[in-house]
Amino acid sequence: MSGLNAIAKFFALPDDPDLVQAQARAFTRQVPLMYCILLVNSLALAATHDTAPALLRIYVPALLTLACMSRLVMWWRTRKREMTAERARKLLGSTVALAALLGVGFSAWSLSLYPYGNAFQQSHVAFYMAITSICCVFSLKNLRGAAITVAVCVLVPFTGVFATSGNAVFMALAFNFAIVVLVLIWLLLGNYRDFSELVASRSAVERKQRETQLLSDENYRMANVDSLTGLPNRRWFVRHLTAELEKAEAEGRQIAVARLDLDSFKSVNDIFGQITGDRVLIEVAERIKALRRPATMVARLGDDEFALVIVEATSSAGLQSCGDTLAGAMRKSFDTKQGIVHLSASAGLALSKSGDTAETLYDRADYATWVAKREARGTALVFSDKHAAELGRVRIMEHALLTADLEAEIHILFQPQFDVSLNRITGFEVLARWHNPLLGEVSPAKFIPLAERIGMISKITQTVLRKALLASARLPRSMRLSVNLSAHDLASTTAIEAIVALVQQAGRPCRVDFEITETAVMRDMEQASDALIALLSLGSRIALDDFGTGHSSLTYVQKLPLDRIKVDRSFVKDVTTDATSRAIIKTTIDLCRNLGISCVFEGIETEEQLKVLLGLGGTVMQGYLFGRPMTEDAMLKQLTDERHGWHRHPRQVFDTAS
Repeated sequence: MSGLNAIAKFFALPDDPDLVQAQARAFTRQVPLMYCILLVNSLALAATHDTAPALLRIYVPALLTLACMSRLVMWWRTRKREMTAERARKLLGSTVALAALLGVGFSAWSLSLYPYGNAFQQSHVAFYMAITSICCVFSLKNLRGAAITVAVCVLVPFTGVFATSGNAVFMALAFNFAIVVLVLIWLLLGNYRDFSELVASRSAVERKQRETQLLSDENYRMANVDSLTGLPNRRWFVRHLTAELEKAEAEGRQIAVARLDLDSFKSVNDIFGQITGDRVLIEVAERIKALRRPATMVARLGDDEFALVIVEATSSAGLQSCGDTLAGAMRKSFDTKQGIVHLSASAGLALSKSGDTAETLYDRADYATWVAKREARGTALVFSDKHAAELGRVRIMEHALLTADLEAEIHILFQPQFDVSLNRITGFEVLARWHNPLLGEVSPAKFIPLAERIGMISKITQTVLRKALLASARLPRSMRLSVNLSAHDLASTTAIEAIVALVQQAGRPCRVDFEITETAVMRDMEQASDALIALLSLGSRIALDDFGTGHSSLTYVQKLPLDRIKVDRSFVKDVTTDATSRAIIKTTIDLCRNLGISCVFEGIETEEQLKVLLGLGGTVMQGYLFGRPMTEDAMLKQLTDERHGWHRHPRQVFDTAS
């Protein structure tokens, strides 16, 4: 049984689909030639046997010719068709079966002519069978089963007839033919093995090439496509924008760039988790794609930044409408498994002009987005001539800040914090000021946001802290200074490590506290918490600044290690006229009392505001009413005057008036 299985496997088609397809493709070139030679030789043999019956001389050759012609045409047409593995296997299977039929058929027909011819005609029969079979075997060499089937179907009757003919010449011819066929089979098996190895090698090379191409395509995709949303990334965006600008310049038309920035998106990850945040980003991408025109390209530039290249831009009014639509689409709630997410997005748009590069056009859209986030968060803004003038000044300021000698140009002022229950100053908030040799005194309202935007804020914070630590050495031991930390400071492990190192280098008990904002915490709650713990270990205290202006104040009060809350000046401003502001302030005072932390009120400018705050239970005050920001010398003088009773505070004036 194992022997029969081995024979069946020997004659069966190979399992490798690549080899089967290669055999079939080779046959589309070789088999038509084989049938042509077979037909020519057969017709020549029939023509030389004019004494044979018509059945053998005309009708049988005609039938065999029709069979060969049909196969010849079939293989010829196959050359132009796609050769699938299934089709190849079907064609080769029929070829193996027909090889036996045609081998037996042509051998039987040629030998049936043998008795009707003279010595020359009989020699022609022998020549026909030998030469034609050798030609067929060579033509079928790439299909082992078919080639050997033809060889056997011709060799057996040939040697059987001519070896027993009694003619020494034919007997020698039969012997020679047998030797030739056996050698031919041996060569055929070697050729088949080489052909199979060649196909396997070529297939391996092609597979490697495909794998390399797939890897190249994947690398290209990773380098140019955002893996989360499937949108083009920044690299692709810049390349596409550059190409579209060149095209627009050549055609004398304008294009536009829109930049969309999700507002406070980090809080989504903090509250709902990163998986939900990713789903929201995917939905944002889908909403933008649903709104865009076919020719508009949408890209994701960063975590919560998207951009569009609008090639059909017409006017500023049209861009404003486009921006309003984009911003409006982001206001619709996002339904997730973790809950409903509400977002807003600020958009900046800019039209191209002659001579623009991708960098300059995007820079204008980026600036418009920054202005929108600063002045009207959640809306869209088109870059205008007014913004162009501002951007010029900002770029000058930006260059000045990047090249500034911070130690020489940054100085600090001190604003007192007065505790009415103790009737004295208990600390000062440290305020950064920048005096540039070219620009003069620059408002912190301008340079602080700019420093955050260009990544300089941590250097400024460290400069301010160094100066504050030096100043604290000249203060009474009970006096503390408060230094503001930015979102960049809290989000950067390197920045926090630098701050810790500065405090430790001071080499004395730390009397510097740190003020943070809700916005700073929202970026990364976990990192912010770790940073605050590191600062607390120095002996510093933590104050939450601008309380009430963020989105989730109570969440941070609950989760963060706070010592103090500073109520934003917007509530203090209206405290004398707005009952809601008074109610919020009263609630905040009660909250701080229950939590065992102090409460500071900022922006107190009038005696009326002070009176209301005292009536609500406020104790620690800060504002122009108690002192404007002052130099270090002025601060020390005020403390000296207070200690000697030479300086009267508003609280004392108020008590006297009472």
